[in-house]
Amino acid sequence: MTKKQKNLLIRIILGVVLFLAGMILERVVEAPWAYWTAVALLLLSWLLCGLEIAIKAVKNIGHGHVFDEHFLMTLATVGAFALMDFDEGAAVMLFFQVGELFQSIAVERSRRSVAALMDLRPDVAVVLRDGEAVECDPEEVEVGDLLRVLPGQRIPVDGVVTEGSSSVDTAKITGESVPADVAPGDRVLSGCINISGVLTIRAESEYASSTVARILELMESATEGKSATESLITRFARYYTPCVVAGAVALALLPPFFDGWQFAKWITRALNFLVVSCPFALVISVPLSFFGGMGAVSRAGMIAKGGMALENLAKAGVAVFDKTGTLTTGTFSVTQVQATGMEQGQLLRLVAGAESASSHPIARAIVAAAGGQEIPVENLKEIPGRGISAVVEGRQVCAGNRMMMEELGFSPEEVQAGGTVVYAAVDGSYAGCILLEDTVKPGAREALAELRALGVRETVMLTGDREHAAASVAQRLGLTRWFAGLLPQDKVEKVRELQESKDTLIFVGDGVNDAPVLAMAGVGVAMGGIGSDAAVEAADLVLLKDDLRRLPKAIRISRKTMAVARQNIIFALAVKFAVLLLSILGMASMWLAVFADVGVAVLAILNATRAGR
Repeated sequence: MTKKQKNLLIRIILGVVLFLAGMILERVVEAPWAYWTAVALLLLSWLLCGLEIAIKAVKNIGHGHVFDEHFLMTLATVGAFALMDFDEGAAVMLFFQVGELFQSIAVERSRRSVAALMDLRPDVAVVLRDGEAVECDPEEVEVGDLLRVLPGQRIPVDGVVTEGSSSVDTAKITGESVPADVAPGDRVLSGCINISGVLTIRAESEYASSTVARILELMESATEGKSATESLITRFARYYTPCVVAGAVALALLPPFFDGWQFAKWITRALNFLVVSCPFALVISVPLSFFGGMGAVSRAGMIAKGGMALENLAKAGVAVFDKTGTLTTGTFSVTQVQATGMEQGQLLRLVAGAESASSHPIARAIVAAAGGQEIPVENLKEIPGRGISAVVEGRQVCAGNRMMMEELGFSPEEVQAGGTVVYAAVDGSYAGCILLEDTVKPGAREALAELRALGVRETVMLTGDREHAAASVAQRLGLTRWFAGLLPQDKVEKVRELQESKDTLIFVGDGVNDAPVLAMAGVGVAMGGIGSDAAVEAADLVLLKDDLRRLPKAIRISRKTMAVARQNIIFALAVKFAVLLLSILGMASMWLAVFADVGVAVLAILNATRAGR
């Protein structure tokens, strides 16, 4: 509890004591001095709890904000005092402050998860210069600097471990609860906490472009985008409050002309009407629901850029994915070896030897499949657009595409593979082929299954890859549809076509070429907090860890948030309109009016906190 909240709690407790003392004295002791002492105690209770509200009301009027909850509460208490209902006038302010305290605590609780993410900035960086450790501001670190990070310290900028081994707490960056073990050669992210050993890290970025700086920037702008529901409630309150004040004035002044000039009776009803009509519950509980939802999303290792992102995400019906880097890793793996005249393992070893000097992803995949062993190679020759030839362990090996085989005089059967095919000839004879496929990302299949279980009716893949490769990935993942051979502008057109349905379209991508599509989608989702700057900037939701399984979780959180917000709206309006009607009919006391305002607000606030759990 903050100092301000503690002070408010003390004032409320004192106010309650004075209020109860006044109530007891007024009702138990029958003496003139007792009545006026009770009035004094009730006024003191009002001063402790209500003076602050009245001052705010006056200040807001001076700023042009007349019709707010402070004005309504002040008007109601002044009216009650004018009618000599001192207990009811004091009760209005007392219980309103109770509602304010609950609101403050709830907001503070929802802020904690966001504030935890905001508390990522490292205080200091230790740079090794001329053999000495020098402390400096993280913003002074340059690319290439060697940094020393002791146990318990935050990593100041993104870099690569050069010396030492340790465990690193990445929870606030990626949402992973289990620390990651790092050793020389491993990449580490700024904002993570070194747990055990001393690390020497070579800086690969300046602070301004580091992961932690980008996350902080995203978080600072996350609360700016209001949802349609929040905006509607704000507009509603803007017109609703002046209307109810006018209604209260009319209720106080018009009926007495037809009811025997009983102004006191109708003024009392008008005051009850004012207290009930205060939109406090709606104005605070709905934004609080969304704030809690964004806090829950942040704890799960994601950043939602405002309530609008959550609201649209809750209505997701179509999910569209980029392929490479989103559904697949972009790295190849050997899936099959077809050998003719020799064993499969022997063919794989010979081709791996020929490919061992190449840095091409396909070559690296073949070498890795062969065990990464060092194989003697001679007379290595690369044939552009065809493949490679070399003498491997004394045998002439040619490996490449179908065109290379045809030029050598071979006509191998067409292999209908979903990925890439490398054909091989050994000692002048056709020896078979090696099939490779792009590796599906871990968790992609589970994520898509969860999306379908959540009611996402279509899962679509857009890729610039070949039809066979796209079809293979789509079939492995169980996608509804896929489109291959697309240029960036073609993806935009496809998304525009898919958006014609009433369901909100989600697009998930990671590259610079995905930025236009991310921006135009109902909800743009950027994969990985360390992905393309353009993609992250254009996205509505950022997955800080490159894991698609976070997306279904975000949808569940968004739907819970929307459900809580709707519950609060329906509950608050239903109770208020019922008690408003009772107030007009003279069947509602000030105590019931206070419950309809503050009581409903407290219940709505407590319900709103569920969105953050």
